[in-house]
Amino acid sequence: MATADITEFVQKVVDAMDLDLEASAEEMPDGIRINLTGEDGNMLIRRQGEALAALQHIVAAIFRHEASEGRRLVVDCMGYRKGKDDELRQMALFLGGKAKDTGLAQEIGPLNPYERRIVHLAIAELGTVTSESIGDAFEKTVIISVK
Repeated sequence: MATADITEFVQKVVDAMDLDLEASAEEMPDGIRINLTGEDGNMLIRRQGEALAALQHIVAAIFRHEASEGRRLVVDCMGYRKGKDDELRQMALFLGGKAKDTGLAQEIGPLNPYERRIVHLAIAELGTVTSESIGDAFEKTVIISVK
């Protein structure tokens, strides 16, 4: 991925929105995170991050062809998504432990594809439990159960 091009595009979008935000790129093991910081960050993360999710969707659609297999492109604002991702990962690990201890399947969701990936990766680390997405909509439920 051309990190500079993506960062420049995100900067132009927030500038066009008249938001006082600065875009910077961070390399992650599985892709690129574009971080937005500045006074108007709360404008993107209010209402459970709806505007940030919309910006993520636009950027992913435009730069999808440049993403190599297995590489992710994440747009974050003031650590909002990173914090939410960490919370989701911890919840998945908690539910995985609960499934292992009780033998009962646990449910989490509905989750979008990005969120489901976080859950599946966290559950894969445990080794004693498995996860599966169910549902036929964009947002699906993840079932965590003992192998």
